[in-house]
Amino acid sequence: MADPQVLIVGAGPTGLVLALWLAKAGIPVRLVDKAPAPGATSRAVGVQARTLEFYRQLGIADAVVDAGVMVHAANLWSGGRKAGRLAFGDLGKGISPYPYMLIYPQDLHERLHLRELDKLGVIAERPVEFLGLEQNQDHVLGRLRHSDGSEEIVKTAYVAGCDGAHSQVRASLGIDFEGGTYEHIFYVADVEADGAAVNGEVHVAPGDDDFLAIFPMKGKGRARLIGSVRESALATDRPLTWDDANARTLDLVKLRVNKVNWFSTYRVHHRVASRFRDRRAFLLGDAAHVHSPVGGQGMNTGIGDAVNLAWKLADVLQGRGPATLLDSYEPERITFARKLVATTDRAFTFITSRGLLAKRIRRVAPMLLGALSRFRFLRRFLFLTISQIAINYRESSVSTGKAGKVRGGDRLPWVQTTVNQDNFASLSTLAWQVHVYGVPRPGVVDACAELRIPIHVFAWKSEMKRAGLMRGAIYLVRPDGHVALADPNGEANPLRHYLCRHWPPSP
Repeated sequence: MADPQVLIVGAGPTGLVLALWLAKAGIPVRLVDKAPAPGATSRAVGVQARTLEFYRQLGIADAVVDAGVMVHAANLWSGGRKAGRLAFGDLGKGISPYPYMLIYPQDLHERLHLRELDKLGVIAERPVEFLGLEQNQDHVLGRLRHSDGSEEIVKTAYVAGCDGAHSQVRASLGIDFEGGTYEHIFYVADVEADGAAVNGEVHVAPGDDDFLAIFPMKGKGRARLIGSVRESALATDRPLTWDDANARTLDLVKLRVNKVNWFSTYRVHHRVASRFRDRRAFLLGDAAHVHSPVGGQGMNTGIGDAVNLAWKLADVLQGRGPATLLDSYEPERITFARKLVATTDRAFTFITSRGLLAKRIRRVAPMLLGALSRFRFLRRFLFLTISQIAINYRESSVSTGKAGKVRGGDRLPWVQTTVNQDNFASLSTLAWQVHVYGVPRPGVVDACAELRIPIHVFAWKSEMKRAGLMRGAIYLVRPDGHVALADPNGEANPLRHYLCRHWPPSP
């Protein structure tokens, strides 16, 4: 096999999306995983709007939406009754082409990604174990062990560690994984059930000493449960089973479980790697950060890591950008990871705390949420936060300027430009591009042709101003849909200066 340019260790959603983006960009990759087969079960089920936007760029969003379950509302229970309801509906209308949360489990993600990679001639090699690496000035030597015990040395330009919380890539780099583990043991189960909480919506029931979340799944009466194991079962050494689930909470939400298709238990961790990069090796997904399931952020964050790194690797390897472009990966993603872990840690600690104050607040929180959800600005704030659309890279070394309400580093605002058309359609090229909303200034189109950057000009509409865009401004858009340069004057020279500063000609 010819030397790959990127060795990807771990074929979960993070590694698969990284491989898919790189393969579509024409980068030779090698993808290995020590597990003998893809996972048949999963804890991660929620797909956020920002992830669906990335999937649209990769051409797979429609398949995911068609196979998933749209969530229209979330309910909070207290004392055996529904005490608060947050209707999603058009929560993100006008913000994203996907103004909702979707249920589409991780194992289905993996099967879809593997089919797409197969079309591109990329396979996930299993079971192949990553043993370690040796870094040199211009390449990495990765050591692999195959199922027959034979070992292989792979020469590659870069290594991406997407191999989960027990990452061997991270261990081989000697990178700390700081944080801790919650005392509770939780279960995840795929069940067939009936009752008021099996109605196509999300239900969350925090109790005085337990926790239950119910997610709708495809198929009549199917649901995914995440809950706490009853405390009396924790003192035993035997394997935990469905009988150890906290039945009290199931009774409180009036859930009748008729069949358990699978059941698994796990501990929840909250950790962030001290570094996401060591020279030619990178950490992504659970190898870089793990946290509680609050908000359905884990899998989506790993996919965001993959997209962020993929286009940068592609640009560097194909000579479109300098090697220093890769320096922006860690600061852009580690900042969000630390904030996310801190936020979900506080929320999860509150939800599971046995303290008297926390118990009292949990009893009134559902009613409070229901009241607050009547305010449109709060609903939109929740959508922007949970959907990950609010993630920005304003402090990044490759982010510059402000035009309208949009700053360099922000996700490009989504707007409909004509009937059944929008400004995100051009992002499927996975390439740099310039956007102008309104009439471009003289010389801008010629400058883009000279610089070999596609320009997309959109007729001005009032909705664009409401989205934060500025008429006639120049927005230089990165391959991941974030704005690199926002120039309010809309002139060609700032665009030239930006590219000269960040992409200087080779000596």
